[in-house]
Amino acid sequence: MPSVELLKNIDNRIHFHDDLQVMEADFSNFNFETSEIVNHFYDRLEQRIDDTGEDKWFFLVNLSAMQINPDAWYAYSRRGRALNKAYSMGSVRFDPSEETRRQIERASNTENFDPNLFSTREDAITRIKSLKSVRRKKHVEIPSFTEDEITDRITFDADMQIMDVNFSNISFMHSTDVDTFYDYIEKRLEQTSVKWYFLVNLNNCEIMPEAWIRYSTRGKRVNLQHSLGSVRFAAGSETEADIRLRAESQGFDPNIRNTREEALERIQDMQSGK
Repeated sequence: MPSVELLKNIDNRIHFHDDLQVMEADFSNFNFETSEIVNHFYDRLEQRIDDTGEDKWFFLVNLSAMQINPDAWYAYSRRGRALNKAYSMGSVRFDPSEETRRQIERASNTENFDPNLFSTREDAITRIKSLKSVRRKKHVEIPSFTEDEITDRITFDADMQIMDVNFSNISFMHSTDVDTFYDYIEKRLEQTSVKWYFLVNLNNCEIMPEAWIRYSTRGKRVNLQHSLGSVRFAAGSETEADIRLRAESQGFDPNIRNTREEALERIQDMQSGK
């Protein structure tokens, strides 16, 4: 778990300017020393944005004297892309240093994004004011699937104490999709009145960035209340990569295997105390 000091430091670096529809992230003089620290920062950014009730903001990012260790670049890049995809109407960065400019421009050439990098905060805000807001009135999200369509995706093996959850080929497009599936999982679990080992099939499962906060929250809750241990399996999926990153900052063992057989072996090891 992150220290109280780290969380306080991160919170003090996140500000919302409602009049400009701006979320300002202050990375100045911050050292992203490890991917775990990157994930802590981006976990908090996601949560703070979600807490506002608005799902679209312009991002204003202070990069002055920021440091990113080479080992943390993958997490920084991946979490940054996901956050932008889910919540950003446009990102503008500022830093007077030539070194950061070169580093960001190299990354933008490799990863195909507009760095929108300026020397001063004032110039960055001027740029944001020129961008068009795409906020819309709140709308009701329609579930991508019904309870009837997921009934066969939850099965129980009483002899093995296993609940088998099949997320394969499912796309969680938004929080309503997550709630639809997890409401049903919790209902089935509550009917059994016992705890289970969770065996989770993530093959070709897609969790969109805007669904991640709810997916993480609901998954954590159901594990705390009903699980003896969870093992997931997926063969090299994007979802696997995201889960492994988020596990670094959220204090859980991702327990991901390539195949169902390997996942079952891991559960058997857990049952025998290994």
